[in-house]
Amino acid sequence: MAQPEEPLPVKYLVAALFHDQEKLMQVKKELVARWGTVDFEGKDYPFDITDYYQPEMGTPLYRRLLAFEPLYTPAMIVSMKLECNDIEASFSHDGRRTVNLDAGYLDHNKFVLASAKEAGQKVYLDKGIYADLSGRYKAGKYRPFEWSFPDFKDGRYDEELLAIRKLYMNQIRQFRTGNRI
Repeated sequence: MAQPEEPLPVKYLVAALFHDQEKLMQVKKELVARWGTVDFEGKDYPFDITDYYQPEMGTPLYRRLLAFEPLYTPAMIVSMKLECNDIEASFSHDGRRTVNLDAGYLDHNKFVLASAKEAGQKVYLDKGIYADLSGRYKAGKYRPFEWSFPDFKDGRYDEELLAIRKLYMNQIRQFRTGNRI
């Protein structure tokens, strides 16, 4: 019988949706205060796959990936998503969000986003939060699933996810050799 073991730590990231660059910088300071230094910051990609968020957040909208240097247990995804929701609320104006923060993590073979919405592919974790497997690493990239968000399916973040994975793989090598990070 296999005995349970602690999983390897994972690389946490936030996919931030925003309209106002200055507001994102304020939010980034809050994220860093909670989860440590950002060791990867992607470029701003137009969020042009839906207009769902525009009435609430304005236009044009952009998405930027931010990855955090410290590695954490995968179980932290529940608290991270709840804290992201709190940050969104604290930066809201007149009941409207100014940022949307999708918390997630990646490891050597998968990319996971947290969600407060139930769906057939999502696995319930705790406190109203689900894990949404959004990509599987295979043949040199994180391959999306039929249910993955359209902007993660169209390849626009592929190079950035690979860059974050490279950082992670270097960190996990150090972790495995006992050089704690």
